[in-house]
Amino acid sequence: MASSKDRARKLAREKLDRQLARRAGKQRRRRQIQAGLGAALALVLIVGGVAWLGGAFDDDEPVDTTASDQCAWTPQNTESNPELKDVGEPPTTGLPTAGTRPMTITTDKGAPIVVSLDLASSTCSAASLTYLASKMFYDNTTCHEITAEGAIRCGDPSGTGQGGPSYTVYNENVPVAPPAPAPSASSSPAAPPAAPLYPRGTVALIGNPPGANGSQFLIFFKDFTPKAEPQYPIVGTVTGGMATVTELSKVATVANSAGDKVTPKDKITVKSITVGEPSAGPADVPSADPSASRQS
Repeated sequence: MASSKDRARKLAREKLDRQLARRAGKQRRRRQIQAGLGAALALVLIVGGVAWLGGAFDDDEPVDTTASDQCAWTPQNTESNPELKDVGEPPTTGLPTAGTRPMTITTDKGAPIVVSLDLASSTCSAASLTYLASKMFYDNTTCHEITAEGAIRCGDPSGTGQGGPSYTVYNENVPVAPPAPAPSASSSPAAPPAAPLYPRGTVALIGNPPGANGSQFLIFFKDFTPKAEPQYPIVGTVTGGMATVTELSKVATVANSAGDKVTPKDKITVKSITVGEPSAGPADVPSADPSASRQS
């Protein structure tokens, strides 16, 4: 029969075994929790890295998709100048900036005059003429002057030189005057004459005042180089109907209200002006052949 010491020793052993078992269970649970936390943290890091690579944390700045203006139109006061005609304004974007565009001027005298508009050098001037033609702005107007500079002045519905649309466009393609020749010894040969700034067949806008261009334009029927700074922006050249331009230049003139003998005695009527689609070719040079045929 077991003694009391043996029973006490057995009870102590059983108590120790229970304590060791509880301690081992706690350690297992702690390891499981730590493992779960580690796995969760790794998953968060992986997801966050993928999101970062995908730009999820980048600032979403708005992208400006608005096209920038190619031209600017300056509004004019139609109340202070009743000769102006309000037909709105041309678009400022989506304008062709290369190649040429045919403009056909039909008058009551001779064959139509065809002008090649220079879209590269005169983007806004060409856009303005195209817009006004689409509004039939020029229909049944007059060429009210044959200038002393050798040009026919057209495009003013009022026929006074003060008319135009309710906006203006700035100068784009004004030729640059050549530098004055340096003085030379009398024995030196004379320098060849410089090319005219406005060759025969040139079409240019004329502003009132200069630099504030509206609907009026000049068709030069002879070479012209101003003595002062040039002020007419070139918009194109005549490529067809130069014989008509020559015919118009021979119309007799009478004095206007200012006393200048520039008003055609026989009225020159512009029946219509139309503008065709752009083409990719370079701008044409003025035709030297007075019988140049019409181009469409």
